[in-house]
Amino acid sequence: MGIVLPVTLTAAAAAAIINIWLGLRAGQMRAKTKISIGDDGPGGPLTARMRAQLNFLENTAFFLILVAAIEIAGRGEPWLAWVVAIYMLGRVAHGLGMDGGTFAVGRPIGVLITMLSLLGLAVVAVLITLGVM
Repeated sequence: MGIVLPVTLTAAAAAAIINIWLGLRAGQMRAKTKISIGDDGPGGPLTARMRAQLNFLENTAFFLILVAAIEIAGRGEPWLAWVVAIYMLGRVAHGLGMDGGTFAVGRPIGVLITMLSLLGLAVVAVLITLGVM
């Protein structure tokens, strides 16, 4: 049997589900705006939902790589699972916040959580590499 990375596997599963949700939201907006190809221009609701999904993909790839590397190094217990949970909640907040309105505050909260999570994991990865952790 191969290496089992429970935190990474759970994070990847959560990421897949959030990505599906973001894609469905973009699809719903496509139907509502009757735009099957392309977008509705800068600041449009379809563009916002498309960017929410793409922003998720752009950041989550690096996030999952760092989570897996830290878990393989054996340095992620028990805090790494909490970082994953907070990151995923931040990404949902960001997706909702991109719609503006009531949930607009979710966008900056999601951005802050994303950046701090990536920075924190990057620092941990470097510390592991240097033998400090």
